[in-house]
Amino acid sequence: MLETRTTPDAGATAIDDVATRRRLDRREAVVRGLEAYALLGLLLVLVLFFAVFPETSDTFLTSANLQILVGNQAVLAIVALAALIPLVCNEFDLSVGPVAGLSSIFVASALSDGTPVVVAILIGIGIGAGVGLVNALLVTKAGINGVITTLGMATVITGVIVQRTGGVAVVSDIPASVTGFGTENFLGVPRVAYVLAVVAAGVYYLLAHTPFGRKLYALGSNPTAARLVGIRTNLMVGSTFVLAGTLAGAAGVLQVARAGGADPRVGDNFTLPALAAAFLSAAAVRPGRYNVGGALIAIFFIAVLNSGLNLAGAPQYLNSYVNGAALIVGVGMAAFLHRRRARA
Repeated sequence: MLETRTTPDAGATAIDDVATRRRLDRREAVVRGLEAYALLGLLLVLVLFFAVFPETSDTFLTSANLQILVGNQAVLAIVALAALIPLVCNEFDLSVGPVAGLSSIFVASALSDGTPVVVAILIGIGIGAGVGLVNALLVTKAGINGVITTLGMATVITGVIVQRTGGVAVVSDIPASVTGFGTENFLGVPRVAYVLAVVAAGVYYLLAHTPFGRKLYALGSNPTAARLVGIRTNLMVGSTFVLAGTLAGAAGVLQVARAGGADPRVGDNFTLPALAAAFLSAAAVRPGRYNVGGALIAIFFIAVLNSGLNLAGAPQYLNSYVNGAALIVGVGMAAFLHRRRARA
């Protein structure tokens, strides 16, 4: 009877291989951790810098400035979450900012005419859902590229806003209950921030803990494989545009409360920073995947940078540089991390 014996050299080699694998695994875990929280670390560094920088140290960390910073980002963050949902399946919705602006115009007009608050809210959300449904049908049924569809829709919406308002803001006769909700604090935190927290929690749960979210990520990772396993890709893609429009419409409602009216130009101002934050989300928390936590970190990273520059007296055009650079970096990082994840 033959016996197989492990030589001392072979056993030592096996032990060395196990030790090497463990070292590589630990190193990879450290790299993943650094990738996941690098943007959060940069955010904390920015806060510390503006807290001690002579030009901003007296004002940046005051409760008034922090409340304004958080309150002003609530609407933008919801628009960014709206843009995030189609991105998960690699679709682009460039109309989320204009949809929020359109919703705010019609909500403010309705409130000015004496429409009950609840009805006005439903009007704003309904407008967003309706635009999202049109986008969905054009992309999935007519086969038009999502970028072209939503860019065209954004242009049409701009025309509708100009026709409706004549370029004049709607600010008269907004009920005090609406403006009070948008500008007041509860326990030292702007009330609109609680709305953001609820929306963010809902989107997080939808994407991370439901079959719908898992199917969206599968579709974004490999559309061909998703179709082969039976995922109804057109239905999934269309639903992301409807959800994006609905969230953008809700953001428009919140904007009326926050600003006490509706500015016809506000939608255009939302688009670029919202898309930048949505793309940058793939570089934080869960690198290589668009995610809610990363989007929120990116929103406040850009907001802190812009706020600090404004308090330091920097020229206004620097904000455009920051937002544009953030979008470019976000797209680049998302593409790089996606390729790395695919190779892994």
